[in-house]
Amino acid sequence: MTETGPIPPPALAAVPAKRWVYVIPVAAVMYMLAYLDRNNVSVILPYMHGELELSNADKGMVGGIFFVGYVFLQIPAAVLAQRWSARKTVLLLMVAWGLAASLSGLVQTKAQFYAARFVLGFFEGGVWPAVLILLASWFPLRERARANALWMACLPLSSVFMAPLSGWMLDHASWRWVLVLQGVPPLVWAVVWWFAVSDRPDRARWISRAEADHVARALAADEAAKPPAGSGSYLDAVRQKPVLVLIGVYFFWITGFYGFNLWLPSVIKELTHGGSSTEVGLLTAIPFTVALAVMIANAVWSDRTGRRRQAVAVPLVVGIVALLLGQAVDGALPRMLLLCVTAAAVYAPYGPFWAIPGQLLRFEVVAVAMGLINALGNLGGFAGPYLVGWLTDATGSSLTGFAVLSGFLAMAVALVALGLRTGTRPVRERQLSGQPAEGS
Repeated sequence: MTETGPIPPPALAAVPAKRWVYVIPVAAVMYMLAYLDRNNVSVILPYMHGELELSNADKGMVGGIFFVGYVFLQIPAAVLAQRWSARKTVLLLMVAWGLAASLSGLVQTKAQFYAARFVLGFFEGGVWPAVLILLASWFPLRERARANALWMACLPLSSVFMAPLSGWMLDHASWRWVLVLQGVPPLVWAVVWWFAVSDRPDRARWISRAEADHVARALAADEAAKPPAGSGSYLDAVRQKPVLVLIGVYFFWITGFYGFNLWLPSVIKELTHGGSSTEVGLLTAIPFTVALAVMIANAVWSDRTGRRRQAVAVPLVVGIVALLLGQAVDGALPRMLLLCVTAAAVYAPYGPFWAIPGQLLRFEVVAVAMGLINALGNLGGFAGPYLVGWLTDATGSSLTGFAVLSGFLAMAVALVALGLRTGTRPVRERQLSGQPAEGS
């Protein structure tokens, strides 16, 4: 089966598009703050100077245990967002994670630090699927990868701005104060979220009737073109082969993704021969800037051509090569260039990947499927950082750890290539061609 992209009807060009200006930026800033509170430890850990007596394996545990807590609210929050309100679900979680993030700066022991990171992950865990449900109510499938990528651009963008900010703050305050202060912005942004976001177009005051009607018609057409959901139960959804494959893809990809992300500042500190925290923070922002541009470009290409599988698999192959070469070459500049390529490669699949569940499943069951994919897949966020730290302690070199991360990325590529051969053809294409929706 070939994957060819949908050709949008010319009439759609005249439809207003305020949703791109209102929904995406507010959601992006919100998740930038979540990502800051999740990843700030990657900048902080190299500068704790022995406090709490953390080994490399312990540091990997600090980064990874977040994702153990991250699992628990994935499906409940997705169901709440779908059946109750995505807007209210995210608001409650935002306040809770902001308080948890600030409290993590008050820990006194290693065990308390682990517990604080676990609680932070617990509250942040429901935000991702809840926002995906929100976007699914605002953007038809033909726009979904771009909408996902523009929102998920907050991931590299957060590192572009926040890594230098954390570095600068560390030069002027203790790591404890950095954690306490960085938990405050989510509490402030919760007020903006409450007044700016609506669950659906028909509830928003700022949207025109023409745009709201267009979105409603397009979403209805998307749903009509999808395969039936069996009995409509959540169990039917998660039993489908593509959902199980997507869980595997996400787990192996995220293992490599977060293993790379957490240890990137430490690698850059090594390249600068122990540079200041501000310098390391600024240099850490460079790979993420490259990743931001590639991530959006890949999503645009995916929506334009409909080639979701290629848009996921090809960047990961590039990432495998760059990750291995980065451990083999000498010199700060070549290694920095390869870090940029690796960052771009592991971020690029985000938009296309999260457009796939919406193509396969009807809205009434996609919430729990996306929650399950994110919950189980993000266990890789525990495995990746911990493996790199443990292997670095065991071997005295980061080479083995990054080689293992490359192996995980290779498993993700294999699953995309072999496990998603059917069932991912764009729904919009099937509508235009007059063909029935494909099953899984």
